[in-house]
Amino acid sequence: MSDDATNGTQTIDTSQVDAEEFARNMASVTDEQLGEAMSGPMREQILSEIFSRMAQHFRADTARDTEAVIRWRIGGRADGGHDEYETVISDGTCEVHQGFGADASRVTFTIGGADFLRLVTGNAAGPMLFMSGKLKIEGDMLFAANTASLFTIPKSA
Repeated sequence: MSDDATNGTQTIDTSQVDAEEFARNMASVTDEQLGEAMSGPMREQILSEIFSRMAQHFRADTARDTEAVIRWRIGGRADGGHDEYETVISDGTCEVHQGFGADASRVTFTIGGADFLRLVTGNAAGPMLFMSGKLKIEGDMLFAANTASLFTIPKSA
């Protein structure tokens, strides 16, 4: 952790954080603490690191001939808005972009920041989040149900 002299906040080199360790830590953090983190100054850094690692955790063997644009709308910003990311799967590769491109999405996930962290760290199941209304899905529901299989999800236990 280091201090940022320009604004007095602390920063963490998130690229050095092990995904499995991060997942284990998410299991012991309260929803309130996650909500605070996802509405605070580290939000952009946390989301940027998670999405940059999606390509590393992509399972090309599982994707086979999958062609899809997956859109993510992550709520919980301090201003009440959403951050938007796009995962593009094509020709056995996975690319991530901040913001939405011109191509139509196959599925769009809308989720709060704390629930997103729980989902991507294996501390919450997508179907349970969907059934409780915490995860909204637009588009190809069958594809949405299988999206997690396209990635290696860190183990929290």
